[in-house]
Amino acid sequence: MTFADLGLSPELLKAVEAAGYTEPTAIQAQAIPPVLMMKDIVGIAQTGTGKTASFVLPMIDVLAHGRRRALMPRSLILEPTRELAAQVAENFEKYGVNHDLKMALLIGGVQMGDQLKALSDGVDVLIATPGRLMDLFERGKILLNGCELLVIDEADRMLDMGFIPDIEFICSKLPDSRQTMLFSATMPPPIEKLAKKFLTNPKRIEVGRRASNNENITAFKVPVKARDKRDTLRWLLRNDLVETAIIFANRKTTVREINKSLQSHGFASAEIHGDMDQASRIKELDRFKKGEVTILVASDVAARGLDIKGVSHVFNFDTPWHPDDYVHRVGRTGRAGAKGRAFTFVSEEDAEAIANVEKLTGAAVPVFGKKDVRVELRAAEPAPERAAAKPPRQDRSRDESEERDARPRRAREPRADRPQRDASRDDRPRRDERDDGPPMQPGEWNGPVPGFLSVGFG
Repeated sequence: MTFADLGLSPELLKAVEAAGYTEPTAIQAQAIPPVLMMKDIVGIAQTGTGKTASFVLPMIDVLAHGRRRALMPRSLILEPTRELAAQVAENFEKYGVNHDLKMALLIGGVQMGDQLKALSDGVDVLIATPGRLMDLFERGKILLNGCELLVIDEADRMLDMGFIPDIEFICSKLPDSRQTMLFSATMPPPIEKLAKKFLTNPKRIEVGRRASNNENITAFKVPVKARDKRDTLRWLLRNDLVETAIIFANRKTTVREINKSLQSHGFASAEIHGDMDQASRIKELDRFKKGEVTILVASDVAARGLDIKGVSHVFNFDTPWHPDDYVHRVGRTGRAGAKGRAFTFVSEEDAEAIANVEKLTGAAVPVFGKKDVRVELRAAEPAPERAAAKPPRQDRSRDESEERDARPRRAREPRADRPQRDASRDDRPRRDERDDGPPMQPGEWNGPVPGFLSVGFG
């Protein structure tokens, strides 16, 4: 199947082709035709499967005919975070290049002036976070009675962030004759109730709900003590052929600490979390997208919906508290057909959390072992063999002692209260005298085998 088979306009197909896409994903193939037929949709698909394009593309064609009016957006897309809203806006700019559609981004953390001006000029598409939208609505700066189409994206994230009451209020102010689409990676009961209340005879589409079903992602769990997580992380970053990586932590303070530690060890890393203002978050994301930094340390503010191409690895420094967050975190890699690897560090405190993840996904996350390592682990030679070829250090120490005794001014009698040196310790070879064998071949690991690889192995 191609995009041309879905009933999209020639102008839109030209924009899709220019973006480098030829075949729709499963959620796009199933959602686009009913959206074009003005049906309500409930779409459930794992992150990274192209949910955004599944509603952006048909919306452009639906809105191609009509007239915009001041303060009355013709369509509304609700997103839980500023980053997701900005990403949807990028999609509209990319795919709507051949259409005369006006779009406005209504998010917190930025000045209202430009947003109000765009609304007063009239917009076809309004992309907003619930908080800023409610603020402007209560001030009388926006009217919702002309909205023909509503999209509630990442609905389960909306639930986690406490936005459901705001969404119910917003929906009550929209015309009853609208078209409504609800998209989510998971469908807890409160979201199911929301769908039944505000959607009319919706078409339900469910595609690849579980993260474990994504064949492009190879996921592991790494049993490790909490104090050893940083060492383990650095070892994997250096030895698992990492191109770009996102590292997730449960706390904002942990995000800052990890980023500072990585930078001190020479890694090109940046951080993003909820304590940063919007301009700083966008700046750090742009640096990561452009390749100026190869590692992004993030809280769950970046876990959902961000489509960053080429992320080869995801590391869960902390096992997420909510199992749904695991699905979204891991989904930052293995996108658009690319391969990815995901590692979840599991300490003793994370035992319950990882059990909940495995219950949600319906499969055990395999333990990362020696067979999964991407560099050759050279076994250390036995200590006696290394020491056999060395002259005993004891002889040299004796010669040096005799030479010192020949100097009367510096000679001294041993004190009875001073502990005497253990001569048996002198049998060990000096570090610079050890025979480490032939030179290492490129790509081989010449250090000790990391402790976390011995878990479950002899």
